[in-house]
Amino acid sequence: MTPLAGPILTAAEMRAAEDAVIAAGTTVESLMDRAGQHIAAAVRRLAGSNPILILCGPGNNGGDGYVAARLLHKAGLKVRVAALGDPKTDPARAAKARWPGPVEPFATAQPAPILIDALFGTGLTRGLDAPTTSSPAKAGAQSERTIEGATPIAPKLLELAQSANLRIAIDLPSGVTTDDGRVISPIPNYDVTLALGAAKPSHLLQPAASHCGTVRILDIGVPITSRAHVLAKPILSAPGPDAHKYTRGMVAIVAGTMPGAARLASIAAMRAGAGYVLLLADDQGGPDALVHKPFSAEAIAERRIDALLIGPGLGRNADAEDKLDATLATDRPLVIDGDALHLLKGARLSQLATRNAPAILTPHAGEFDALFGTDAASKVERARAAAMQSGATIVFKGADTVIASPDGDVRVATGASPWLSTAGTGDVLAGTIAAMLAAGLSPLEAAAAGVWLHAEAARRCGPAFIADDLAQALSAARASQ
Repeated sequence: MTPLAGPILTAAEMRAAEDAVIAAGTTVESLMDRAGQHIAAAVRRLAGSNPILILCGPGNNGGDGYVAARLLHKAGLKVRVAALGDPKTDPARAAKARWPGPVEPFATAQPAPILIDALFGTGLTRGLDAPTTSSPAKAGAQSERTIEGATPIAPKLLELAQSANLRIAIDLPSGVTTDDGRVISPIPNYDVTLALGAAKPSHLLQPAASHCGTVRILDIGVPITSRAHVLAKPILSAPGPDAHKYTRGMVAIVAGTMPGAARLASIAAMRAGAGYVLLLADDQGGPDALVHKPFSAEAIAERRIDALLIGPGLGRNADAEDKLDATLATDRPLVIDGDALHLLKGARLSQLATRNAPAILTPHAGEFDALFGTDAASKVERARAAAMQSGATIVFKGADTVIASPDGDVRVATGASPWLSTAGTGDVLAGTIAAMLAAGLSPLEAAAAGVWLHAEAARRCGPAFIADDLAQALSAARASQ
């Protein structure tokens, strides 16, 4: 049982990984036994000696539940099993046959202090009480649901969960999709989710992620490869003995109609480790270490600039458009945020892919929709498509920030502090990412490091902070490396 980390697999990718292991000679029953053993071991650590109720569905997720129930019973724990009906796959039937106790009807199950949800795991596409038909599941896959009896599943599940002291979901909470974070039925909030084999997108994407509680990965012996990974703590080196302000990276920030936003970004860049920060503005505010210069084509053409940030407080008037056009015409690495994203449509967006230097775009949901349109795809797939279209690395911000590079690599951040929902925190993130880009990290690495530092600074601030506090806390976040 390991923390939420590593590769992220969609339902189809997980099924393919399992199929590959089965094709190499491992049986579905063996995989189910491994899953059940790891589930039982985790539950024993979490549940202590408390009575346990395991809810088993008709597919292989339910089969995992039967295996875990048998092993927990064998270990001397008080375990009950309630099921929606008979299993619909051969491995699940075999697992049920080895369970030595009775199987209660789900509809009449009484609560227990520990609730284990093994109803529906990876692959659910319909709500728990949506009409459906049944069909045998392929090996290793989630079977379609067959609901025996008229008792609605979702209300009963909520009732049992409300009465439990500890709620544990197997693989995913029943009632969420696997790939896009949707909640398709009313579901409880779980305390722990035991993910089988690898993280799934809905362990990280909202609103499903908010129902998962603490996610832990159980290694069931399936080799995992993926181009999507959970955002990890970056490895950032400290300045060496020969370091000076230019080797640590020079960041230039273009100010506009709201210079305070650009100052916040500037302070963030300095606190994140940039050696030299130049604010291109007419005002002289900010710390004494911040260098000021009026904006001009010559100023942004400075060869020592390692990253150029435009957007925080830029405005959307003709002057802002002129500044953006001049910035796009440079060959400096760019971070484009805020107002500049609203001005980036059409020919300007197309221009990004033809530049000789990388760019990072940092849209929130509204900015993303305005720039790339809306569709029903997952946040991961939308970010990946936007990166490929623009040729830029995309930081699709939110409680479930997704970072995507044009080559298809993706990083997804775990839940960020809800206190980040205050003015100016996006400007701080943009400045942090610019500092990472100026330090010489690749665009994907720079964006990932910036997002991680931003979240760590928020964690250190605690509740009810303001963006100024967040920028200041970046020094301590950077020192944690």
